[in-house]
Amino acid sequence: MRTLIIDDERLARKELNTLLSQYPDIEVIGECSNADEAREAIHKHKPDLVFLDIQMPGESGFDLIETLEYHPAIIFVTAYDTYAIRAFEINALDYILKPVDEERLAAAIYKVSPQNSDSVKVEDVHDGPLTGLDQIFLKDGEKCWFVALKDIRYFESEGNYVRVFFENHKPLILKSLNNLEKRLNEKEFFRINRKFIVNLKEIIHIEPWFNGGLQIKLKSGETLQVSRRQASRFKEMLSL
Repeated sequence: MRTLIIDDERLARKELNTLLSQYPDIEVIGECSNADEAREAIHKHKPDLVFLDIQMPGESGFDLIETLEYHPAIIFVTAYDTYAIRAFEINALDYILKPVDEERLAAAIYKVSPQNSDSVKVEDVHDGPLTGLDQIFLKDGEKCWFVALKDIRYFESEGNYVRVFFENHKPLILKSLNNLEKRLNEKEFFRINRKFIVNLKEIIHIEPWFNGGLQIKLKSGETLQVSRRQASRFKEMLSL
């Protein structure tokens, strides 16, 4: 995939270029430090993929996209999570926060690799099972977050809504726990009872509980109960 890196910070471009050199399917054909350079390079080279910063002197990454006649696949690479919703609205392929995590970059590249898709479409990225490396958009009232699934401790059902627990936040989203369960990888997120789905990597302690159930303790110190019905499956999931 013929690729351009667009970022006003030279060190950021160099770091990303070094990381991308590990991928034989990625050919970095140029670097640009501002929107004017990028517009000319995109028009001339018609790259398959662009890694694009948002905040740059003069025109922003969003301003650049609005003026393009040729539209490559876009992966935003930025230090700010406040633009995630807008990035999603313009069908950006992915949104990576700086400093770039190698595993997060690998997940983004996997989504756009030719062997994984005949064409790059935003629908292909957001459909299908989600893993811990995927990032999701959350909106609760006027507040928005762009969160990696691996950073979510658990989900709690509240009627037709689900409360999402991560860091010190717990936004409420309009989605049923049953529908959410279908999108998650059971080996990473397990339905412990009718109300909760838990990130298995957050569990630090398990002990027997009433009526054949289990009690689990999370890294955060919170405790939750695994129902008797789910306890046997839960033990199977965590055993050798």
